[in-house]
Amino acid sequence: MTEAAEATRRTPGTPCWVSLMVHSLGTTEDFYADLFGWEYVPGPEQLGPYVRALLDGREVAGIGEMPPDRHLPVAWTTYLATDDADATAEAIRSCGGTVAVGPLDAGIAGRVAICSDPLGAIFGLWQAQSHMGTRLHGAPGTPVWNELVTQDTSTVGKFYEHVFGHEAQTHSTASDDFDYLTLRLEGHPVAAVHGVGRSLPHDRGPHWMTYFEVENTDEAAGRVTELGGRIIEPPRDGLSGRVATVADPEGAVFTLVRSPGRAPGAA
Repeated sequence: MTEAAEATRRTPGTPCWVSLMVHSLGTTEDFYADLFGWEYVPGPEQLGPYVRALLDGREVAGIGEMPPDRHLPVAWTTYLATDDADATAEAIRSCGGTVAVGPLDAGIAGRVAICSDPLGAIFGLWQAQSHMGTRLHGAPGTPVWNELVTQDTSTVGKFYEHVFGHEAQTHSTASDDFDYLTLRLEGHPVAAVHGVGRSLPHDRGPHWMTYFEVENTDEAAGRVTELGGRIIEPPRDGLSGRVATVADPEGAVFTLVRSPGRAPGAA
């Protein structure tokens, strides 16, 4: 997008929120505040220690702290909108996926579930009530794209089509071995599935990747290392713009992107 827009209720199947569970909430808050300019407010108490990140006073992401006895992978989770979390959870089970947590109420904010697709990629469901999800889109520091990185698109693409009603569009390219689907709703691209075959990281498995907009990809990647993170894939030109894959100090992987068509300094 070329300009920021405030969110309303999302069409079911659209990515609407991203959150991160970490071991040290305070140090993670500091990292993203320095990198993206985020400020924080407390989130729903039902979720344990949890904050919502703000830009210009509008919610863009969530960060929570795991209980000390939990040793789960530290990773960004993409949440897909639903008007009925319970019905969608049942559809996930019937199509070969797994519902690991919930659906359960997050106070008056909404109803949430944590699920995985048939190949094991974790994602969330969000049934909005008072909390609609990310309220600012397109500005630097906001999540602007979500992409499933998996072995191949054929089986898992059908799963998302059946559960969420996505229309999967194959990406045409000169390379026959480029396995990429764009997931569309009401004619608009909302997410993608990228089949990478044997290039899938052994330590991660299939996973949803969050892309965060930045003013300058190369400078932001350098800042990640200064703040104690690391660069996994250095800045390069890709389908979504100039991108770099990085990890925060606790190892959560995400992608920095300077989207094409956004004027310098545009919010």
